[in-house]
Amino acid sequence: MTGIQVFLELLHRAGVRHIFGNPGTTELPLNDALATDDRFQYIFGLHEIPVVAMADGYAQASGRVGVANVHISCGVGNAMGMLYNAHVEGTPLLLTVGQQDRRLRFDEPVLDGDLIGVVTPWTKWAADVQRVEDLPNAMRRAFQTALTPPTGPVFLSLPVDMQMAPAPELDLSPPFVPDRRVRPPIEVLRQAAEVLATAKNPVILAGSRVTESDACGELAVLADLLGAPVFAEPTTMHGRLPIGAEHPLYRGVLPLWSPRIRAALAEYDVALAVGMNVFRLYIYHEPARPLPESLRLIHLDSDPWQIGKNHPVEVGLPGDPKCGLTELLDLLGPRLTVNASTIAKRKEMYAGLREKEQRQLREQIASEQNRRPLTPLSFMGTLAKTLPANAAVIEEAITTHKNVLERLGVIKDPKNFFAHRGWALGWGMGCALGVKLAWPEKPVVALIGDGAALYGIQALWSAAHHGIPVTFIIANNSQYKILKDCAEVMPLPNMAKKNYLAMDLSQPAIDFVGLARASGVEAHRCENSDALASRLRDSFQADKPVLLEVPIQEGDA
Repeated sequence: MTGIQVFLELLHRAGVRHIFGNPGTTELPLNDALATDDRFQYIFGLHEIPVVAMADGYAQASGRVGVANVHISCGVGNAMGMLYNAHVEGTPLLLTVGQQDRRLRFDEPVLDGDLIGVVTPWTKWAADVQRVEDLPNAMRRAFQTALTPPTGPVFLSLPVDMQMAPAPELDLSPPFVPDRRVRPPIEVLRQAAEVLATAKNPVILAGSRVTESDACGELAVLADLLGAPVFAEPTTMHGRLPIGAEHPLYRGVLPLWSPRIRAALAEYDVALAVGMNVFRLYIYHEPARPLPESLRLIHLDSDPWQIGKNHPVEVGLPGDPKCGLTELLDLLGPRLTVNASTIAKRKEMYAGLREKEQRQLREQIASEQNRRPLTPLSFMGTLAKTLPANAAVIEEAITTHKNVLERLGVIKDPKNFFAHRGWALGWGMGCALGVKLAWPEKPVVALIGDGAALYGIQALWSAAHHGIPVTFIIANNSQYKILKDCAEVMPLPNMAKKNYLAMDLSQPAIDFVGLARASGVEAHRCENSDALASRLRDSFQADKPVLLEVPIQEGDA
C-alpha cells in the first residue's frame, strides 16, 4: 500500500462513502487511487466554495464527518470562507489538502505555504502528516476530534511524496469516538430544577445544538411541562430549528438588535438557554446588554465555552443537551410549585397569540398576492403552500425568507431546516447538494438570494454532473438588500439618501436561467405565484436538478 491507499482504507473503515473535491497537482495521487476504488463516490466541484459547502451539508444532515479535499495554498484560500462557516456551526468536517513534495520545500517551490498557520484559527485541530507511519493516528485523531463536543472542523496536510510512498505494515483500526452523551453534574442539575420550578414566568432560549444532539423532543416536553415559550436564536446565528415550527409554544426567532431582544425578554424572570450562543450580535446598539438585568439565566450546553461567556449565569450545565433535558424533566416534576391551572393558562395564552400572529401573517400575504414583481411575503406564502411536508429546506436568502416558514408552522420536523450561521456567502447551494446526498429520499429545496448564489454558482454544474435532484430557487431582487437594511440601522448619511455604491446587481441584469442552463441544469423564470407553484410541484417529480428564478420586489412591500 502507498500512503494515499492507507488514507483511503482508513476513510473506508471510518464509514466514509463520499469525498467532495476539486483536485490540483498535489492531489493527483488521491484522484489516481480513486479512479479504480468503487468504495467511494468522488463528488467533483469546480470551485472550493461549493466543494466545502457540500461536505458541510452532508455532515450536518448525516451526523457523520464530511470529507473535502482541495488544492494546496490557493485552494485552501478559496475554501476559507466555507471553513469559517463550518467553524461557527461546529460541523464535524475533515478538510484535506496535498502539500508540496518534502524534497522541494526548502527551495520554496510553487504553491508552497504554511497551511497549518492559515487554517488553525478556524479548526479544532490541524496537522501536517510527515510520515506514512503517522497516518493512522492522524486519521483517528482527526475523526475523534471532529466528532467530540464541541464538534468542529479539522485539517490534514498530506505531502505529495508521502502520498506516493510505500507503507510498512500498519495498525489500520478505525477511529474510536467515545459516547458523547455526557450528562451535567447531578448537583448542578438539581439547582437548575429548583430555579425553574419556582419561576413565575420562565422562558426557553434554544439553539442549533439542541437539534444536533437530537434533543428537540425533550425540549418540547419541557416547554409543555413549564408552559414556557421557546425562542430560537436571532437570524444572524439561527441555523437549525430547536423545536417543530408548528408547536404552539414556539415563538420564533429572537430579534436581531440588543434593545429589541431586551424588550422581547422583559416580562420573564428565568431563562433556560440550551445549545445556543448567548449572544452573537451583529451591529452595535445601546444598551449593549441584550439580557434584562433581572433575568436569571440557566445555560445547558455541550460547548462549555458558551456558558457564561458573555453574560453571568446563575446555573451552568456543561453537558449533552439531550441528557441534560432528560434529567431536568425527571427532577422538575416533583418540584414544580406553579399550579397546573396557571401553566395551562400560560399555554393557552401563547397558543392564542401564535394563532393570531399566523392569521395576521396569512392576511398580509393574501393582500400582496397580486403585486408584481412578487413581494417577499407573497413569494414565501407560495412556498409555504407548496412545499412537501417532508422537504428539507436550505436557506440563504435572509431578506426574502423573513422566517415565514417558521412563523406559519410549515417545518414540522426541526431537522429539516438548515440556515446560514457563519454568513460567508456561497454556502447554500453546495450545502443543499450535501444534504441531498445524505438524505436521498427527501425532497431538498435550496432557497438562495441572488447575491449569495453568485458566490457558489458552480454548485449547479456539480448537481448536473452527478445528477443530484435538488430544487434551487433564486430569489432575485437584483441587490445586496441586507447591506441596505443594515445601512439604515447604523445609520450612514449617503445611504440614508438611497445613494448606494456597489450594492445593486444590475446593468447588466444577471440571467440565472441562462447560467443554470449553461451548467446543464433545467431552469425556468417564474413571475407569479401560480407559475412558481406549478414549477415547484413539477421539480419534486423530476429526477434531476431544477432551478427556478423568481423576480422579487427590490423594495420592502
